[in-house]
Amino acid sequence: MYENIGIVGATGAVGSIIRQLLEERNFPYKTITFLASKRSAGTKLTFRGEEHTVVEMTPDAFNGLDLVIGSTPDETAQEFAPWAIERGCVVIDESGYWRMDKTVPLIVPEVNPEAIKDHKGLIASPNCSTTQMVVAMQPLHAAAKIRRVVVSTYQATSGAGVAGQAELIDSSRASLDGQEYDRKTFAHPIAFNLIPQIGGPKHEGYTSEEMKMVYETRKIFGDESILVCPTCVRVPVTNCHSESILVETEKPLSAAEATQLFRDFPGITVIDDLANSQYPMPLGCTGNDDVYVGRIRKDLSCENGIAFWCVSDNLRKGAATNAVQIAELLIHSAATV
Repeated sequence: MYENIGIVGATGAVGSIIRQLLEERNFPYKTITFLASKRSAGTKLTFRGEEHTVVEMTPDAFNGLDLVIGSTPDETAQEFAPWAIERGCVVIDESGYWRMDKTVPLIVPEVNPEAIKDHKGLIASPNCSTTQMVVAMQPLHAAAKIRRVVVSTYQATSGAGVAGQAELIDSSRASLDGQEYDRKTFAHPIAFNLIPQIGGPKHEGYTSEEMKMVYETRKIFGDESILVCPTCVRVPVTNCHSESILVETEKPLSAAEATQLFRDFPGITVIDDLANSQYPMPLGCTGNDDVYVGRIRKDLSCENGIAFWCVSDNLRKGAATNAVQIAELLIHSAATV
């Protein structure tokens, strides 16, 4: 049913990882087409040992495709998704444009796979900071129902694309050499600094990135009563987002119970040995698909609170891996109907 697939934004940072994952996971297909902007069209890519020419993304480029995974800016997703759907193609979109559309399911396969049945040709993948958080929330929510979340994110520069990664490296080198650096990506120096703003002003002092975490979390869990208080910070780390998360549950959970729930949940790896300085860190988690959890402890200020530390590769599980997992879920769902 989904034999002819396409990758939109195939030459970008996330698109490159999507291609890698399709190879690694032996994703089934009959034909594959790589699409990109006019600027990147004509580029040669090697996939499973064969050379492919990147096709310019136009309406007719979607003719004959059954399934498309897109990793593009919002305005591009707004444009191409209707083209593909009109031609009978199912779209899995990584951008933020369609996430809060009431007709579009927002899916993290470990959390709400049942939402796949509600798609009308378009499925959205959440923001990277939301994705790892809801995966970590799910086992606790299923066991004790989460009422409230306080989360502070420590987001890597790769979240701002290749340019963000380059600015960290180049500006750090310039700073160490005592030279000026002309910033292009971030509003403030990122080298040896923290920037407590990601996105523009959105709601009562919260940024757009922070409000994504509020709205997307509630949509994924299908529960508008979950309270979320986020603070999003850009940090001088190349890759992997880290989050300090405090959840308050309706039913009490001990730290040991929470730890076991994490250990038993697919897609979560626990690294938690404070006495031996063992916990998740970006350097050890980059290039992996799991959500890593550590520093699991009872909240000293809240009767039913559990605090923990969460790290995940924002380019993989936060973006590319989640999209590919949605595609796998779609194929499995079609096969079992």
